[in-house]
Amino acid sequence: MPDDQKKAPAAETDVPAEAGAEKGEPVRRKKVKRTVPRARVCIHASENNTIVTFTDDKGDVLGWSSAGSSGFKGTRKSTPYAAKVAAENAALKVKPYGIQSIDVEVKGFGPGREQALRGLQGAGLNLEMIVDTTPIPHGGCRPTGRRRV
Repeated sequence: MPDDQKKAPAAETDVPAEAGAEKGEPVRRKKVKRTVPRARVCIHASENNTIVTFTDDKGDVLGWSSAGSSGFKGTRKSTPYAAKVAAENAALKVKPYGIQSIDVEVKGFGPGREQALRGLQGAGLNLEMIVDTTPIPHGGCRPTGRRRV
């Protein structure tokens, strides 16, 4: 390595050395959290799992949790208690955003529908609106023509 490409010691330069710069690691800056007074919560309650997602008004995800990520495995994931724990964990993850009121969208027929809502209420959030967005079957698309032989 030529002499002109060597790094100058930190004592000789005017700029103080940042933490971790000597090792060649990038300097990590703390992410600035914005305050979101009103958020949207999407609860996807399937037969095997319950997923709780917090988003802002634009739809950008602030935080999420599920029964599986909360430590439940197998058939215990599909219990109402696991859904309640997942909702409480998701609420803890988004606490730095300062959310006070939420609009809830519930999708699916899983066993954790009601308990996930109770978990959000128990976390101290104010539920403004609850909307059921479960897709309803209607007969389907038009089938293909009958086969003629």
